[in-house]
Amino acid sequence: MNNQTNPVSHADLANAIRFLSADAVQKANSGHPGMPMGMADVATVLFTRFLKFNAADARWPDRDRFVLSAGHGSMLLYSLMYLAGYPDMTLDQIKNFRQLGSKTAGHPEYGHASAAETTTGPLGQGLGNAVGMALAERLLAARFGDLVDHYTYVIAGDGCLMEGISHEAISLAGHLKLNKLIVLFDDNQISIDGPTNLTVSDDQIKRFEASGWNAWPINGHDPEEIAKAIEAARKSDKPVMIACRTVIGYGAPKLAGTSKTHGSPLGDEEIAGARAKLGWPHAPFEVPDVVLGAWRSAGARGAKAQSAWAEKLAKSDKRAAFESAIAGKLPAGFADAINAVKKKTADEKPKVATRVSSQNVLEAIVPVVPEMIGGSADLTGSNNTKTGPMKAVAAPDYAGRYVYYGVREHGMAAAMNGLALHGGIIPYGGTFLVFTDYCRPSIRLSALMEQRVVYVMTHDSIGLGEDGPTHQPIEHLAALRAMPNVLVFRPCDTVETAEAWALALENTKGPSILALTRQNLPTLRTTHTAENLSAKGGYVLAEAEGARKATIIATGSEVSLAMEARNVLQTQGIGTAVVSMVCAELFDQQSDAYKAQVLGGDVRVSVEAATTYGWIKYVGAKGASIGIDSFGASAPAPALYKHFGVTAEAVVQAVKQRV
Repeated sequence: MNNQTNPVSHADLANAIRFLSADAVQKANSGHPGMPMGMADVATVLFTRFLKFNAADARWPDRDRFVLSAGHGSMLLYSLMYLAGYPDMTLDQIKNFRQLGSKTAGHPEYGHASAAETTTGPLGQGLGNAVGMALAERLLAARFGDLVDHYTYVIAGDGCLMEGISHEAISLAGHLKLNKLIVLFDDNQISIDGPTNLTVSDDQIKRFEASGWNAWPINGHDPEEIAKAIEAARKSDKPVMIACRTVIGYGAPKLAGTSKTHGSPLGDEEIAGARAKLGWPHAPFEVPDVVLGAWRSAGARGAKAQSAWAEKLAKSDKRAAFESAIAGKLPAGFADAINAVKKKTADEKPKVATRVSSQNVLEAIVPVVPEMIGGSADLTGSNNTKTGPMKAVAAPDYAGRYVYYGVREHGMAAAMNGLALHGGIIPYGGTFLVFTDYCRPSIRLSALMEQRVVYVMTHDSIGLGEDGPTHQPIEHLAALRAMPNVLVFRPCDTVETAEAWALALENTKGPSILALTRQNLPTLRTTHTAENLSAKGGYVLAEAEGARKATIIATGSEVSLAMEARNVLQTQGIGTAVVSMVCAELFDQQSDAYKAQVLGGDVRVSVEAATTYGWIKYVGAKGASIGIDSFGASAPAPALYKHFGVTAEAVVQAVKQRV
């Protein structure tokens, strides 16, 4: 793409970014002007000479991806969008920066501004997402050939590289040799607190090289040096980091190069001084027609590449499969595969851990859903996330479908977001439920961005036993249920696990957590039905014999315990129903009438081997919750359940005290 000449000077093109950004921050009296002013030269070279994009169609599949990992510099992206001619980024949007209802949020938000490939702001997340996007490009190129051929560019700041997730991300990218990933590091040596030497003395060049990258420094204000560096990066056999030495707040006469430009408006006097110093004699938000015209030409130049790609797609025998993958559709055979697992389970009634149930489901659905890419954070044998035929993803052969993420839970979760955001892939990955603590920021962004990412979280309670309280999740289910737009599934057997997988893959507007056991559980759903009973979140697994006097609500491994308690209560003349609360979020979406029918009268007892926090919502003021409101202990699972009082006997007593 580096074949364009422009009669408008590079300085004018870059200054248009600088002053739109500074003026917007000043008008909002809030924001970060320093980074957009400092990285304007780099961004100008990238967007006018290299980036394959078409402003008129921001989402065409084979575009280059541009990720602003340093999301606090959001006005850089918004200025680029307006200048390049993205239809959704008007001058009014620029003027309404950080205001309610505008597309110009304080940090770029996926789904708001069309050029925002991901939601960034939590530093390092964009870099982690970009690794997933670059990996997606390689995986899809292996499947669809030259229909997929693009780069992923990242602008990252010193904060991105300080965050621990950056190590996980760059290590994974280097190991997988993602050579179409190019990171442009805004090496301005300033953070909010002041010079970065207050807090860090890393040699970032050597750090990236040690992780299998090519890396080199450049002058981030020399357009030709920038262009040569990007050109070289595009020919690299490894991912590339270009350390762009810049001046934060470039052009500000008194504040350039200081932390005062990082997160605060410059002030009218300083902006006026910058206008004079950089030769930009234009009013706030004014861009001369000749400069805007040059930018609009840059924004339209990718239309030719898109048109050529569209012709290639039209002639391809892989067109239907490609379009289906990008649309995120599940194949027709998917429902049949789920139903077959359910029927086989009802017939054979196995006693297995739900982590094994999950693997059995995957054995059935992975072959019929080629978009599924699995993985685990060094716990493949424990998470049961790999099916027999799945090949490992490894350079230079990216035809595999299983990623060995290593002990990089946070990097894995961020990369899965990137895989999902890229399109064409449905990612799932596993670790222990307790380590959702390490994944949580990325899970939150999955939810915020409404991305279909499936987190397979095993060893979901004290039932994991001897590993002890460091590995036994207590508060994690409640914490995940508290997060908006997350579906948390805790199935009780293989049938419910199959239904949970179906619901997770059908949930195209958010992530799902599958909380699965280490210990074996009996099959409770022994009568086959094609209907997905788990779809309503909670349902009556076993109705009372005679009049219902009590309801036991349970999840996962405790549903079988609830069934034991029910059997005892029924023999004592207390009609008791058992409700399996597979997914509280889906249950909460049901009608009041349905919820009342399922939950029954006032005598309700919940049982879950986790904190009791939140269960009052379902048991009511007259009910009881049996759980664990302390940390666990190291011992065999049966001893722990007895020690913490999570037993059928305890449930029976709680019911009898209330009827």
